[in-house]
Amino acid sequence: MTMAKHKRVLILGGIGDSLKLTSLASTIPGLEVISSLAGRTSKSVMLFKCTRIGGFGGVSGLKDYLREQKIDLLIDATHPFASKISWNAAIATSQLNIPHLMLVRPAWKKIEGDRWLEVKSNKFAAKVLPELGSRIFLSIGRQELASYAHLKDLWFLMRIIEPLQPHTSVPPGKILTERGPFSLEEERSLLQKYKIGTLVSKNSGGDATYPKVIAARELSIPVVMIQRPPLPEGEQVSDVESAVSWLRNYNN
Repeated sequence: MTMAKHKRVLILGGIGDSLKLTSLASTIPGLEVISSLAGRTSKSVMLFKCTRIGGFGGVSGLKDYLREQKIDLLIDATHPFASKISWNAAIATSQLNIPHLMLVRPAWKKIEGDRWLEVKSNKFAAKVLPELGSRIFLSIGRQELASYAHLKDLWFLMRIIEPLQPHTSVPPGKILTERGPFSLEEERSLLQKYKIGTLVSKNSGGDATYPKVIAARELSIPVVMIQRPPLPEGEQVSDVESAVSWLRNYNN
């Protein structure tokens, strides 16, 4: 397929790879790139010339946007747990016959030495924690902290990127406001300093937050690993370079 000049690609961002993808895609001749960020953190700033912030309003809102902006291609590079927008993107592009690619970084795999208990949601994670220990490291972001607020007999170390909104329901413990990536030495020290007995993590994949999993393995700390929600069927790649090649194929 030959790409005419000024074709437009919409990149739905949300993971670090999406920034690299946007940067590389912007160098492809004849391709105009629009990057869209959910805007859940205050640091989601306008990093590129054509960046929009915020949601679309479901499938219908996304379809309206795709038509209004005359989008020719769409790459979904959102966080592996942002399944709602991924499903909306798959439905909208299918109905509008717009080529659609998902950039899905590989999930972490359990290896020898890992003491994982794999669960399907934060709700299930909260159910098993009382049997695993009394001092818990919650490394799940701020959106789901309320799922653990009823566990008054446990102590939680909660690491988040942005400060909590007023009146947010959280479990008892300590909140750290920090932004990764974190080194293995830092993660090992954190687990030891706070005498953590159990780690709760989403299986986000990638390198930026994997050191906490390594540190838990080294210290023989059990990990409650929350599995990814199902994603829609469709064409997928696992790295930025493959996504760029996919785009270039439309420029030949």
